[in-house]
Amino acid sequence: MKFKSNINCQNCIAKVKNTLDTLVGSDAWKVDTDNPAKILEVSNTSVSPSEIINKLKRIGFNAEEVG
Repeated sequence: MKFKSNINCQNCIAKVKNTLDTLVGSDAWKVDTDNPAKILEVSNTSVSPSEIINKLKRIGFNAEEVG
């Protein structure tokens, strides 16, 4: 799954790390902060996109699923 996000720096990654590690697993996600869309890739398919979006929203980050 891929999401356009506002996770745009190492500090932001540190803020979402605990939430995403718990939700999808520490080796199941990454953020491309060099990409202007700040693409979050999640390889764990047992979690729904809306679950990921909602968890990130609760800690102050936006994510929108992209193709």
